[in-house]
Amino acid sequence: MDYKKVIATGTTITRDLEKLDSDTDNIYETVMVIAKRANQISVDMKKQLSQKLEEFTSYSDNLEEVFENREQIEISRFYEKLPKATLIALQEFVDGKIFFRNPEKLEE
Repeated sequence: MDYKKVIATGTTITRDLEKLDSDTDNIYETVMVIAKRANQISVDMKKQLSQKLEEFTSYSDNLEEVFENREQIEISRFYEKLPKATLIALQEFVDGKIFFRNPEKLEE
């Protein structure tokens, strides 16, 4: 996923609960869907960050390391400025980009 193109807000805003639970008819189920998606996004973001920082891994300690870490710092700052995984998941849910199903409801 390209996190540069994410449209989610950077801060938490008040949401209308009636609009959020319109798809599931249960606010707790909605929260669980968003939480599971946020966990997936968080794992993906951490994996991407680790891969990018791994390129700069140095196994020797020297004075030049301070200057070489500037790229690592810039990458880390980029990921710190991104919206949190929960906000991205919430925006995806509101936009209808999350597919979910409840097996218990399918049996009924």
